[in-house]
Amino acid sequence: MLRLPPFRYLAPSTLAEAAHMLSEEGEQAMLVAGGTDLFPNMKRRQFTPQVLIGIGNLPELSHITGSPEGGMHIGAGVTLARLSERSDIQSAYSALASAASSVSTPQLRAMGTLGGNILLDTRCNYYNQSEFWRHSIGYCMKKDGEICLVAPGSPRCWAISSADTAPVLLSLKAQARLVSARGERMLPIQELYCDDGMHPFTHEPDEILREIYLPPAEGWKSTYLKLRRRGSFDFPLLGVAIALCQEHDGTIQEARIVLGAVASYPIVAEKAAALLHGQRLSVNLIEHVAQEATRLAKPLDNADLTINYRKQVTLVYIRRALNQFLTE
Repeated sequence: MLRLPPFRYLAPSTLAEAAHMLSEEGEQAMLVAGGTDLFPNMKRRQFTPQVLIGIGNLPELSHITGSPEGGMHIGAGVTLARLSERSDIQSAYSALASAASSVSTPQLRAMGTLGGNILLDTRCNYYNQSEFWRHSIGYCMKKDGEICLVAPGSPRCWAISSADTAPVLLSLKAQARLVSARGERMLPIQELYCDDGMHPFTHEPDEILREIYLPPAEGWKSTYLKLRRRGSFDFPLLGVAIALCQEHDGTIQEARIVLGAVASYPIVAEKAAALLHGQRLSVNLIEHVAQEATRLAKPLDNADLTINYRKQVTLVYIRRALNQFLTE
């Protein structure tokens, strides 16, 4: 049986108190809300914080306000189940509802939060194993080792971003609000991620993700497709998020294509999306765009299924996602 390591638990009653605790405790502390990913990682000794600060019940993190017409504010503590079941999210930001509903199982979606999924730790076949297993083969550089076991000659870690909501939020051009004892700031959510398997997020250690802002949805349609071995529970081996803004005659004013689970951060396929601007969707155009976007997917042996299959199916999934707009 895998057991949690010892830790102190702090229960702030306000977000300001939580930010103060995080500042005071420093690097020995971690935040926990639903704990659906953190607690298994602690049992496997990927994380061994001396202090956990519980923020799952803070009212400042549980709101969903605004409207699709004027933009929506979603607290980082909103559960994935609640998010996926909102009718306004389903209709106006359908890709986000789809991504949230695809995470893990119903039980874990009832506990897991939007903020937790956005800040999900990068994953790898050599890292997401028990401590005993990792010790037996030699630790990797992401935890306790010195080399990347996926690419031993590489100076960096190649663990992949596996958050379902992340590529969708990038495609929707969402913004993130971060708070700390020093104040708060807003930034495009794309700037929250960086191409580093060991340190995939850019926010400061004392900052807490408070909410996500979704821009007005008028004129926009979105979709999200997820590849995984099983139809439930599994993390994505590929996520394709596409958002299109079209005129009444079908001409595309703006397009965004984002790939998840193919690198250490969600990849924005800017060149592929640019091919759609000012165009109407057609079978030939979809194929051209899918081919261009697939160039960015360079899978390594750090996830389930074979490298060649994951590369080939990327083209298929991008094509399928674009075809959904063609048939609407």
